[in-house]
Amino acid sequence: MKIRALTTAGGSTAHITLTVADLAAGETLEVGAENESAAVVLSGRVDAAVDGASLGIAGARSSVFDAPGDTVYAPPGAATTLTANGDGAVQVAIAEAAAEPTPDAPPARVIRRSDQRIAEVGQGSWSRTVRTILGPEHAAVRLLLGETINPPGNWSSYPPHRHDRHDPPREVNLEEVYLFKVDPPGGFGVQIRYDLGGAEEAFLVRDDDIAVIRAGFHPVVAASGYALYYLWVMAGEGRVMMPYLDPAHAWVQEAA
Repeated sequence: MKIRALTTAGGSTAHITLTVADLAAGETLEVGAENESAAVVLSGRVDAAVDGASLGIAGARSSVFDAPGDTVYAPPGAATTLTANGDGAVQVAIAEAAAEPTPDAPPARVIRRSDQRIAEVGQGSWSRTVRTILGPEHAAVRLLLGETINPPGNWSSYPPHRHDRHDPPREVNLEEVYLFKVDPPGGFGVQIRYDLGGAEEAFLVRDDDIAVIRAGFHPVVAASGYALYYLWVMAGEGRVMMPYLDPAHAWVQEAA
């Protein structure tokens, strides 16, 4: 088993811990009960249980580009056990956020394709597929997460938006982490971050790279010839998604 800690709350992130685990057939991964957690099966399939109660088989896709997948959700105070089921390897991304157990906590469950909000978003060169696994309408305590796929050459998180100030109903403060995959392998995308004060950066992202977004506008583009996937995880002040569009570029959406 190979486990990679990508972000840890209190370090590069304030709220989000993100880990990727690679399991061989028959291997078991234990996710502790300290936090709210969501284990996204990126490839392969697992036998899932929470606090010893079986939730059945989760997963089965061979790649994040093939189809929406399954996610094993556990409320704070509940421990998850995932056992690789079958002959192939399994890869799982575990997103966690600190939260206190409550009597009315959301139920542990497998979030399947039929439970997700899957939509084609945008137009033309900024169209993409968004699979919302845990949106504001889904039962959870702090986590918001989903998957986005950019066709080759296309933009997402576009028009550029931010969500780093708590000013509802215009904007809600949520930090975010992206975990990237590229198809075919060897390609890349470009992650941009900037603010209205003049700070800006851009960097290449490849398979298994991450971007930690604690502030600023953060559009993403896939290189021509390569589809770009990213798992997005958010947590912060509440579970409302109120992004603030960069006024200089909001016209792109308004004209669509």
